[in-house]
Amino acid sequence: MEPISQVIAGRYHLVARIGGGGMGEVFRARDAVLGRTVALKILPRSVASSLVSVERFRREAQAAARISHANVVAVHDWGETEGTYYMVMEYLRGRNLRELLADHGTLETRQACQVIDQVLSALSSAHAEGLVHRDIKPENILISTEGIVKVTDFGIAHVREGTSSTGGILGTVAYIAPEQARGDGVDARADIYASGCVMYELLTGAPVFEGDAARVLYQHL
Repeated sequence: MEPISQVIAGRYHLVARIGGGGMGEVFRARDAVLGRTVALKILPRSVASSLVSVERFRREAQAAARISHANVVAVHDWGETEGTYYMVMEYLRGRNLRELLADHGTLETRQACQVIDQVLSALSSAHAEGLVHRDIKPENILISTEGIVKVTDFGIAHVREGTSSTGGILGTVAYIAPEQARGDGVDARADIYASGCVMYELLTGAPVFEGDAARVLYQHL
C-alpha cells in the first residue's frame, strides 16, 4: 500500500494494521476527539482513482450505517481527506471465520449453529432495511473474543426494490446462489443460500463445491 498519513482527517491516529486486501486496508486507530479505539478502513490510492471503486466504498459505508444491529459491524463515519478515502467502524477484538477454520478445520455442530443463527439475525435486520448483502462468506463474518458474531463488508450490497439486477456476477463463487451466478435479479434468498454454504463449510471443513470458478458456478447452477 502507498504511504499514508499517520493521522487521518485530523483526528484518527493510526496505531497498527490489522487486515485488508485489494479493496481496503484496515487499521486499529485512536479517535482523538471521542477518545476511543476504532477500526479505520482506507481505500488504497491506486484504487481510489477509480470512480466505480469510490462509489462502492461509499455504498458500503452508507449501507452498513443504515443497520443498527448487535451482529452487524457499526459504521461511525466515512469521508475523504487529501485524496484518502476512509471509513470509521467499531473496533472488534477477535478473528474472522476463515481464520478459525484455518486453525480448527471445523466447528462443533452447536458452535456452527450459534454462529449461523447470529449471521441470519444480522441479515434479517439488513433485509428489513431493503438491503441484500450479496457476499456472505467466512472472511466477512467476524467473531469477537466474547463470541459475538459480526457481519461486515457491505461493499456490494444492493438496495432491494422488489428484486435487484446485478448487471453481472458479483459475489464469491463458493457461496453464490444460482440466480446470482446467472446474473439474474437477487433478493434476500441469495444471502440465505450463501449462509447455508458457509454452515456446510463450518461443519465439514470444505466448501460445498470445489474446482475452478467455472466448474463451481456450473455446480451451483
